[in-house]
Amino acid sequence: MIQFTAVPANKTALLIIDVQRALFTRPTPVYKDKWMIEVINSLVDLAHLYHVPVIYIQHSNQSILKEGTDGFKLHPGLKPGPEDMKIIKKQGNAFQGTTLQSIMESRGLENLIVTGLVTQGCIRATSLGGVELGYNMFLVKGGHTNYNEDAPAIIEAHEEDLENAGVKLVTIDELAFS
Repeated sequence: MIQFTAVPANKTALLIIDVQRALFTRPTPVYKDKWMIEVINSLVDLAHLYHVPVIYIQHSNQSILKEGTDGFKLHPGLKPGPEDMKIIKKQGNAFQGTTLQSIMESRGLENLIVTGLVTQGCIRATSLGGVELGYNMFLVKGGHTNYNEDAPAIIEAHEEDLENAGVKLVTIDELAFS
């Protein structure tokens, strides 16, 4: 039996972190990339249905994620809507040096549903950053991954660590908006 995790739609945002083209061109492929894209798109559809803000985060650096390059663009499998927001970040934690926290505060948001790349990097840093700021952080199983040969073990270890730090783990089937 599925146990649902209900989050109030009017107090929640969906965060999609660093699902950018260049990260899918690494020598080691993104683990379960098609599945992650499907999960994210399903979450975006659900968020749009319940008027939950969707925020796409794009990492900018002077390497493969340089602004203005093809590699910086969002993965072509993602379909941002005209109402969705985009934030550019330069740090692992999407709260550092961006407008994310001011968006959360100005809209009275308390919950963040986190998806994207990479588990042990920006997903981890942003999830912990949100917990530190007092937000209810939800990490979607199957909605985040990485491009490491030991991807399954890395995902499992970091999900456990994040859960121990106060991040709530949910599957897309367990998530419900109220």
